[in-house]
Amino acid sequence: MKKEIHPTYHDKAKTTCACGTVFEIGSTAESMHIELCSHCHPFYTGGGQRIIDTAGRVDRFKKRAEKATTTTATAKKRQSTTARKVAAKESRTLKAQGEAIKKKLAEKK
Repeated sequence: MKKEIHPTYHDKAKTTCACGTVFEIGSTAESMHIELCSHCHPFYTGGGQRIIDTAGRVDRFKKRAEKATTTTATAKKRQSTTARKVAAKESRTLKAQGEAIKKKLAEKK
């Protein structure tokens, strides 16, 4: 092996997990911070599905989903308002057409 080109290897590198567990491993970095370890990962603990969210991804997803449902509700409300306006306009048009026909019939008599 060439000398001076390889990183130094630390036999007792300190690793800290998000759950608070600290243990030592061999690594080229002196210390590391990790999100999951064998003490908190559901595969190793035998627990069911558990959401481990350190970056706020789940909260952002829930906000987007909530926003989408409120947007959909607003759009439906807007559609129903538009539909009522169109129906009212058609009603007025039909009423006006009916009156025009009545006038024409009255003029012919």
